[in-house]
Amino acid sequence: MKLYVNTHIAELDLESSLAALPPQRREQALRYRREHDRKLCAAAYQLLRRGVSECFGLAEAPALSYGSGGKPSVAGHPEIHFNMSHCREAAVCAVDTVPVGVDVESIRPLDDAVAERVLNAAELARVRQSLWPQVEFIRLWTMKEALLKLTGEGISRDLKTVIDHARYRFATVIDLPHHIVYTTCHYR
Repeated sequence: MKLYVNTHIAELDLESSLAALPPQRREQALRYRREHDRKLCAAAYQLLRRGVSECFGLAEAPALSYGSGGKPSVAGHPEIHFNMSHCREAAVCAVDTVPVGVDVESIRPLDDAVAERVLNAAELARVRQSLWPQVEFIRLWTMKEALLKLTGEGISRDLKTVIDHARYRFATVIDLPHHIVYTTCHYR
């Protein structure tokens, strides 16, 4: 698995980035109202393009197709697996030869009501006992979302029951200089 990260979103030249996108992705980027969100969408695709070029030798811009749950894939290349995510500070893309999920989130103050809604009792206790509860919550959240993106489910089931360490392998990086947490997920 190779992970690509861009934490320099503000510096991205939106006009040239949009021009380099395939029409489908350009339309998706332009649906965002704010310029920053358009940059994030373009940056995530740029990371995908770099990843499929470096890992699979695919020179052309990858055309995307979407599964029934909305999970994207590279059209005509079932051997390529990827997942993209972005938050306010970063865009990420994981590329692999096996299914992969990735999520990135900004570290922000802990919202107890949200934590109680999405964490099971053991996870909630771990967050509350942590020296940095907001970081621990985001770590758990990115694990849940990366897993749901791996399976293609999206946030469609009880989040308290999502994490399954027996079936999935998680890798989390806490990037404190950029105040983000990202997690990748694979089947074991």
